[in-house]
Amino acid sequence: MDPEIVIAQTTSDDEEQAKTLARGAVESKLAAGVHIDAPITAFYWWQGKVEAAQEWRISYVTSLDRLPALQAWLHERHPYDVPQWVTLPVTGGSEEYLSWVVDETRSQ
Repeated sequence: MDPEIVIAQTTSDDEEQAKTLARGAVESKLAAGVHIDAPITAFYWWQGKVEAAQEWRISYVTSLDRLPALQAWLHERHPYDVPQWVTLPVTGGSEEYLSWVVDETRSQ
């Protein structure tokens, strides 16, 4: 089996919002699992100046075929004007784990 698995990431400046975005994606079968990293400090350009914010990084583990639906779902619910959205390919892992990701992200 050679499933195509990705990790998609976004951030939130509110811990409860991060949990809502995590739980909702799993409940909707758009992600097999989600990790929320402890608060991080982000520096970024916004409207012509450098901003700093405390954020929570949300990492979704999903199958490549569910990625477009996850992205659309997230952008409908994310409060940011321009939410971070990056994807990272998973290039290895145990066959059992990768199969689990595919099984858990099958459409309902």
